[in-house]
Amino acid sequence: MKKVLTCLLTLLGLNTACGQQNFENTDVQGFAELIADANVIVLDVRTAAEFAEGHIQGAILIDQGQSDFVEKVKAALPTDKKIAIYCRSGRRSANAAGRLADFGYKCVNLKGGIIAWKEANMPVTKRHYE
Repeated sequence: MKKVLTCLLTLLGLNTACGQQNFENTDVQGFAELIADANVIVLDVRTAAEFAEGHIQGAILIDQGQSDFVEKVKAALPTDKKIAIYCRSGRRSANAAGRLADFGYKCVNLKGGIIAWKEANMPVTKRHYE
């Protein structure tokens, strides 16, 4: 019985370790403070249509739904800078942050995405380049 219990606890421990995030999550206030740093790259992982509806100023658009998402990120973004990443609600960006962290990127995900950002009356723009 002791061996069975030890085995189960070990499996639970491994499962928990494998389920841990390899990126950070932050709220709107923390995200705003983070992106105030000029060395932080802001990455919008929504579709082009969503981006056109309004995005965070200075954001780079790379749609995480595209099959070549990781390749595009690798070609465009350095691994030595922190990536502040967001989407509509935080779900796609959390997925993208996890994928990018596996390649050495230091990612911080905006919890609640641009929905939370707008609800906090934070600024968005529709202009592509500023």
